[in-house]
Amino acid sequence: MPFRQVTPGGMPHNPGGILNLARPTLLLTRPEAQSRHFATIFRARFGADWPVVLSPLTTIQFLDPGPLPNGARDLIFTSQNAVLAYARLTGARAGKAWCVGKATEAAAQAAGFETCAGPGDGAGLAKAIKANGAGRTFVYPRPVHAARDVAAELNSAGIDTVSLVVYDQVLSPPTAEAQGVMQAAAPVLMPLFSPRSARAAGLAFRDIHAPLYVAALSDAVAEASGLPARYIATAAEPIGDAMLDALGALIDAANTA
Repeated sequence: MPFRQVTPGGMPHNPGGILNLARPTLLLTRPEAQSRHFATIFRARFGADWPVVLSPLTTIQFLDPGPLPNGARDLIFTSQNAVLAYARLTGARAGKAWCVGKATEAAAQAAGFETCAGPGDGAGLAKAIKANGAGRTFVYPRPVHAARDVAAELNSAGIDTVSLVVYDQVLSPPTAEAQGVMQAAAPVLMPLFSPRSARAAGLAFRDIHAPLYVAALSDAVAEASGLPARYIATAAEPIGDAMLDALGALIDAANTA
């Protein structure tokens, strides 16, 4: 299957407002809560009745990390799941929550934390903490498998950071409905948000007949799946709006293929 890079941006999807174009099925593979949220914002932009299939390829398992570090520390959250996992461990809300992006910040605010938001990726958040976190101490609630060891990076820069493993992402098989759309002739849109979720998708869907259009949050995500995508669009920024832009570019590509 041919591989092409689609560059999102420029002309918006369906610029004339005409909705008689083909609508590829949106296949969402994140944990259920995040998938449902993304389906809502996708449909708000592209159509309330857009076909969506949910097939979470990971489930979130909260873990008991043991005693929490003593003393007031700021927190580092690199996902909404980390917020939920940590908030259930303690009612304390002292210190500031440094969040990877706006969605994680919203989850932290809903849990009662004072927050600040990074640019949307772990590298940018670590850079912001190095620039503005001097003299502070941190707790980094994290998954078992993290794409970036933020605690090690900050400790090497002289910023005292304790890593706390608070949840795991357990692989789940795809649903029969998801397998069905991947075997059909109609095109499929698949947004991927992390290298781990991309690898999970590559393992789950080995035999694909449908024309597949992948939106990746970053170049690292695009390279991780090994999926036989007809087109891949990489988001211009690691944020939700940029992922919607990438999906809009893919919808246009599917209608001109």
